[in-house]
Amino acid sequence: MITIAIVSQKGGSGKTTIATHLATAASKAGYVTCLIDTDPQATAAAWGDWRGGRDPEVITTPPTRLGRTIADVGKAGAQIVVIDTPPNADVAAREAVKAADLVLIPCRPRTFDLHAIETTAGLAKGSGKPAFVVLNAGPARAPSLFSEACAIVRGYGLDVVPFMIVDRAAFHRDAGSGRTAVETEPTGKAAEEIETLWQFVCNHVIMPSNKHGITESLK
Repeated sequence: MITIAIVSQKGGSGKTTIATHLATAASKAGYVTCLIDTDPQATAAAWGDWRGGRDPEVITTPPTRLGRTIADVGKAGAQIVVIDTPPNADVAAREAVKAADLVLIPCRPRTFDLHAIETTAGLAKGSGKPAFVVLNAGPARAPSLFSEACAIVRGYGLDVVPFMIVDRAAFHRDAGSGRTAVETEPTGKAAEEIETLWQFVCNHVIMPSNKHGITESLK
């Protein structure tokens, strides 16, 4: 079983958008996927309700029970776990990072947002887990902004996913019906960016990007 934590102690970074889209991509790739919502606001859980029972499964748990919850869903057959965390919550972030095989840190490519990830960067580096900043909700066709943001992130000692998730309407258009860009516009730019992110994740946890050829290490 592979566990991916989506962590940022800065609000408004797009954690839930990344978490729901990544979990959906994993599910569409054929993996039994569980999205665990540790945020008291339960936005991801509401999204799961709006999906009307379609995969991925979404469950809620308090951060203090995260380890037990992951163990339980693993016993129930989950192959991929994605953890959505709340902002400004040290315990939730710490527990998610502790449980993760890979940590993704969404961050808007703006000065204040980039400055605010310093605390999360310290947590990720201290864990020894592989961690990458996902520059999220940036403007299209802004290579200089992307380069400058990457330089700031690397100054904190973190690696960066080598592309930016652009602020596109497709990411939010049908969220109220529990649908993601991958489902509503499967050939669109937003879906392409999520597929690229999914491929990046698969490469770094060393697993196939679809269930065909899955190894015993995922069981």
